[in-house]
Amino acid sequence: NSNSQIGVPLTLFRLSPEHEAAVVEMGMSEFGEMGRLAAAAAPDHAVVTNIGVSHIGQLGTRRNIMREKLHITDRFHSGSVLFLNGDDPLLSGLRGKTECRTVWFGTQPWCDFRAENIELKSGSVSFRAAYSGGAEKVVVPAPGVHMVLNALAALAVAFRLGVSVKKAAEALEDYRPLAMRQQIRKAGGVTVIDDSYNASPDAVTSGLGILEGFSGGRRVAVLADMLELGNYSARAHYDVGVRAASAADVLVTVGKEAEKIAEGARSASPEMEILVFGENEEAVSFLKRFLVPGDAVLIKGSRGMRTDRIVSEILPFLEDAEA
Repeated sequence: NSNSQIGVPLTLFRLSPEHEAAVVEMGMSEFGEMGRLAAAAAPDHAVVTNIGVSHIGQLGTRRNIMREKLHITDRFHSGSVLFLNGDDPLLSGLRGKTECRTVWFGTQPWCDFRAENIELKSGSVSFRAAYSGGAEKVVVPAPGVHMVLNALAALAVAFRLGVSVKKAAEALEDYRPLAMRQQIRKAGGVTVIDDSYNASPDAVTSGLGILEGFSGGRRVAVLADMLELGNYSARAHYDVGVRAASAADVLVTVGKEAEKIAEGARSASPEMEILVFGENEEAVSFLKRFLVPGDAVLIKGSRGMRTDRIVSEILPFLEDAEA
């Protein structure tokens, strides 16, 4: 991605006079980083989607993460707008306390852009987007309830920039996930949810929510280490395991830290089938023997765990088996 102290300037250098607007992702992993990115990009508007625990090893607490993220407003001007997720427990605590104009999106009744009548399907999500000017039916061709909040954020920003909500909702129907980000592939009768790009506790929980929605065969979660969590690591992995116990029928863990995922799942569901491996190759060998048509498998782990290699090994094997 291009959200770092190197990537953001490179993105800005690509802008030229014919561009009317730019969407710049800005990420941080240490104190002071967001302020430097804000100084470079000087955003007119900004969106904060959630306060998770990524990089909590460096920043210590979620409140520290929130404070650092909010430095995205350092270069705001009088016409700037901050878009915040009203469903996030920390961000919602800022209601009525922000110094800049704020637009809220979420499912809470007080949100400026609110999702109602949410319907989840295996490959999409739909909802009614209510706002001060009316309401629109929205369909996003990607699974997971988290896509509702992402879509609401996009609609709110589009509306602020003069795009009708109806036109923005129509554009969302053309959304396609990027590679290794919740891409759903079919091979040999097996549904492979490739979410291998990276992992944090919140992202893994979202992936498990997608897996949970599949029926007709076994739901298999392949989860590797989540890195850069510091002292929070053991607790985070354990909690993910507890969630996996309710979303999957079979759990496969890869890596030392992920052993805590297995421990959490076992505590929540002692009868669950759980396999613990140290390396990707071991997991691949097991999956090649284990997966059968009708199964759905989620593959996710931090970038450093290279779980994309599991996907690249499994897909052609399943395709060959089908042929």
